[in-house]
Amino acid sequence: MNKHTLLTPLIVGLFTASFSSWAAPRDEVVSTASDQQGVAVTIYNDDLALVKDTRRVRLARDASLLAWREVSARMRPETAQLRNLSNPAGFRLLEQNFDFDLLTPEKLLEKYIGREVTVIRVNPATGAETREAATVLATNGGVVLQFADRVETGVPGRLAFSGVPATLRDKPTLVISLVNPAAGLQNLELSYLTGGLSWRADYVAELNATDDRLDLNGWVTLTNQSGAAYPNARLQLVAGDLNRVREAQPRELATMAAKVADAAEMQQESLFEYHLYTLQRPTTLAENQTKQVALMAAARVPVKKEFLLEGANYYYSGQHGELGQKIKVGVFVEFDNTGDGLGIPLPRGVIRLYKKDSHGNAQFVGEDRIDHTPKNETVRLKLGDAFDVTADKKQTAFQKLAGTSRYNYVFESAYEIVLKNAKSEAVTVTVREPMPGDWTMVSESQPHTKAAAGIAQWQVNVPAEGRTTLIYRVRVRY
Repeated sequence: MNKHTLLTPLIVGLFTASFSSWAAPRDEVVSTASDQQGVAVTIYNDDLALVKDTRRVRLARDASLLAWREVSARMRPETAQLRNLSNPAGFRLLEQNFDFDLLTPEKLLEKYIGREVTVIRVNPATGAETREAATVLATNGGVVLQFADRVETGVPGRLAFSGVPATLRDKPTLVISLVNPAAGLQNLELSYLTGGLSWRADYVAELNATDDRLDLNGWVTLTNQSGAAYPNARLQLVAGDLNRVREAQPRELATMAAKVADAAEMQQESLFEYHLYTLQRPTTLAENQTKQVALMAAARVPVKKEFLLEGANYYYSGQHGELGQKIKVGVFVEFDNTGDGLGIPLPRGVIRLYKKDSHGNAQFVGEDRIDHTPKNETVRLKLGDAFDVTADKKQTAFQKLAGTSRYNYVFESAYEIVLKNAKSEAVTVTVREPMPGDWTMVSESQPHTKAAAGIAQWQVNVPAEGRTTLIYRVRVRY
């Protein structure tokens, strides 16, 4: 049992009344969400957002103390900036305090350590109520009270408090001391950076029956764990990798409700070296909510499917024999970010692919993560490993031709790769071998291409329910 479990039953009865009657100190001008004229939220990829909250607030002339309520609980107060849009001349800030210590039974009792409270007991037989003063000594693991003639723990009954400390708020509040040049209603804008707001791109694609076309839909998934709501917000998203100074701030995750918004076009533009996406209508980001809005859609996108067997370079400088049986062959698809619906910067995210079975039901066939992808670039996805296409690989010969030190070794080795296809149709397998050092192909059963300086590549056709053997010999100089 933790201290919260011990404390809550003791004071919960009276705390409910205290919470409902909570009020700010008398010398404060209080601004709530009801004063809000508009809110704009720009969300970045890495748990960071810029909030611009515009409100109409009545201020007195000269010095005022403004309590700006319903701000993000994850606000970075050092980034907060309040501007007077109505009368900027002479408007200046003197001090600001971010009060995020929220009013709870436990917090209230902690604030009263060393102070006096009233213990209220009810006689279960007569119903008579008695009151006795006590001083709070400690709250760690339970409450400890000092009465006039004794010390008690776990006192039954209720505790009454004389008031709520000024720094203990029912909602996160930014308290700003300011000088205002003109009395009356003012249009004020508070901007600040906050954590707890994030977004990511999620893509859903469906392959056609022949695996050469797909339909692609992109969604933006928004998550609000900032401790505040943003009603009818003007929403913008920034895709790109910003440099930030890191500060470790572990936070507990709250339970989230999920909501899918109506499809809405997102307009994109360049911003510095990033890309900015703007939702073309206001949207509400409720507290502890996950929401999705449409990003893009493209139909019948041409797709290239590839079976890939990729080797390693370690076995070209030693004797190894068997290199593997029933080696899995990877399955990849790729498409170009061009054409109708595409040809836009694609934010980093996960693409999930589906394909309909013989009964017309869409089945999940794999997923992969993409990085931020500019237009006209190729998107390449690994979906998994083929079930019916496998390979057996072995080294059939090895000899050292020259060399007395690690700088002038010359090795020659031969390999056999048997590609097997249990499918009812023929397939083409790309065999890619990374070659170390200065290499020369001595002989081969079919011609290779030099995909890069250190890569030999073959396109091997494997018949339906059959096999094809690739044989090659290579000389490597270190």
